[in-house]
Amino acid sequence: MDKFHYEKKLWQQGLSHLAGVDEAGRGPLAGPVVAAAVIFEPGVQIDGVDDSKQLSHERRLVLYEHIITHCASYGVGIVSVQDIDRINIYQAAMQAMKRALADLSPQPEHVLVDGRAIPNLELPHTAIIKGDAKSFTIGAASIIAKVVRDIIMVDYHRQYPHYDFAQHKGYPTVGHYDALRKFGPCAIHRRSFNLIDKRDRSLSF
Repeated sequence: MDKFHYEKKLWQQGLSHLAGVDEAGRGPLAGPVVAAAVIFEPGVQIDGVDDSKQLSHERRLVLYEHIITHCASYGVGIVSVQDIDRINIYQAAMQAMKRALADLSPQPEHVLVDGRAIPNLELPHTAIIKGDAKSFTIGAASIIAKVVRDIIMVDYHRQYPHYDFAQHKGYPTVGHYDALRKFGPCAIHRRSFNLIDKRDRSLSF
């Protein structure tokens, strides 16, 4: 599929400020959820932009530098662990995307959103299932969000080295569950999530 299929339709309508928005960090047991939004001038292309999950860490870093250098604007929205636990991860992800979009200058004329529509978003927008793999602009946003969140988790690793956040970034790996079993949850763990490995039904936090 043409990675500019959705963008071209909107360019043909005379729109030029198109944003893609995506989030990273719905699934981890720890850390914030991070969203990014990005606007490119029509015609800008960066080879290799794709769903961030399909790219190696090294490739994401290279593309991240190209994206932030060649985009017209980008914004980042972060929602904390405390807010995730207070309003739930879905609402937190929606809030992060709204914050990322609000960080753009100029504001977009239309937004391409990965997944489902963002409730109560006042900007015109199109929701695209698996949009990070189908739209260049959403794919670029997914890379920014993933890189920024990884940086945050590496920083948390320095504060809480026992959990090895630099390696698994808070996702539910065997090593992460082993650390939780040994040390219990720390301040950045999502208490609203199930932090207990299915093998450890007798544990409770």
